[in-house]
Amino acid sequence: QLLLVESGGGLVQPGGSLRLSCAASGGTLDYYAIGWFRQAPGKEREGVSFISSSGHNTNYADSVKGRFTSSRDNAKNTVYLQMNSLKPEDSAVYYCAASNYNGAYYWTDLYDYWGRGTQVTVSS
Repeated sequence: QLLLVESGGGLVQPGGSLRLSCAASGGTLDYYAIGWFRQAPGKEREGVSFISSSGHNTNYADSVKGRFTSSRDNAKNTVYLQMNSLKPEDSAVYYCAASNYNGAYYWTDLYDYWGRGTQVTVSS
């Protein structure tokens, strides 16, 4: 059973940066594509970033393109989401999820494992 734990969230001022981590235990992330999702109060969960199992294929939501970067270090069994130029509308609980399917992108039903999330608040 793969266990995912997100970390790195917190309070940051607009324009600031955070790096989220998604660490796995109970298995290896090598064979999993990883999606990052977020959910703000009163809103539906939305896909933010996707990275394939090899790391060669990434995808970003239009709202974060050019500001967020996903990467992975399979040796550390960890995936990262670097978030720059943060805006108040980026405030949400951020989740990572693992899928056996490299075409999962933002289809939540295709993800097998989910973390519990980390809060990101962008405010002055």
